[in-house]
Amino acid sequence: MTPDQATKKIPYLEFLNTELKPIPDRTPQPLAIDLFSGCGGFALGFEAVGFRTIGYEMDPDACMTYRKNLHSLCHRVLLTPESELVEGASVIIGGPPCQPFSVGGNQQGVKDSRDGFPIFIKAVEHHQPAIAIFENVPGMRFRNKAYFEQIISSLKALDYRVEWEILTASDYGVPQRRQRLFCIAHKGGWEWPKKTHHYHPYTAGEALGELALMAPPNSKFLTPSMDEYIRKYEKASKCVNPRDLHLDRPSRTVTCRNLSAPTGDMLRIRLPSGCRRRLTVREGARLQSFPDWFEFHGSEESQCKQIGNAVPPILAKSLAVRVKLYLENRVRLEEPIQLSFNFTT
Repeated sequence: MTPDQATKKIPYLEFLNTELKPIPDRTPQPLAIDLFSGCGGFALGFEAVGFRTIGYEMDPDACMTYRKNLHSLCHRVLLTPESELVEGASVIIGGPPCQPFSVGGNQQGVKDSRDGFPIFIKAVEHHQPAIAIFENVPGMRFRNKAYFEQIISSLKALDYRVEWEILTASDYGVPQRRQRLFCIAHKGGWEWPKKTHHYHPYTAGEALGELALMAPPNSKFLTPSMDEYIRKYEKASKCVNPRDLHLDRPSRTVTCRNLSAPTGDMLRIRLPSGCRRRLTVREGARLQSFPDWFEFHGSEESQCKQIGNAVPPILAKSLAVRVKLYLENRVRLEEPIQLSFNFTT
């Protein structure tokens, strides 16, 4: 019997509030440097298991969101390989900009000035953390395979073992079929988190609850011309099922584009009346597994960008639990062994 078959699924919002409840400060807390931190989705998962995080991010709204919701600093900075970071980190995490490797970013990879991997690798080289994790889009493994292998080789040259997996967020309690590449540089003994919700994932309907049947005051309804555009878009893309949000299953991947922009691919809800509306910021945040107490700062477009770019906190926590166990095991292995000998004649 799998873990999610054996465990009763609690209501989604209760699940978020239970899983992402901050752990009271205690000394010492292992430090995780969070590069390209965005609004703090990765960090929220790590703080929920007792890490102290410090973020580095260039977007002012994302920095403000991070500072207001997390028990951490977030430095607003345009990172370079020469950037000075706080010392003493056991862990480096981060989501180097994925636009160079996404379909929307035209997949320029190493040729793209937005490439953050030289910064990530330089940070690992300088700080020599016990473990380092980066997240990116799955497409990095394919059309940019040569560059991905170059990154792995660079980390191995720093005396790390390197493993990667493409994880599906819905397998870990996120109500979304989001797939992302996670790459782990470690010193030996890493174990990937076990799937907890593979057989019984949370659905979009469970995440949104009664919001899915309502029209909040700030709702943006699709116009007849937008409906027609979507019809043509789905026909041209050979879409068999309308891409409205299906409440009986996890949602499609939440991105900046389909959450904020009025495109044919937008995330949208069909109300009982037949009208369709775009998702609100809070609905997008729930699908990304941000609890309702997590407040986003900036314009609506900025908030959608922060949500779409984030690592889902619940998925981040699954990784953080394993990182914590990994660090504890390393401490035990590195403790001096006291040997006693009983000589008899």
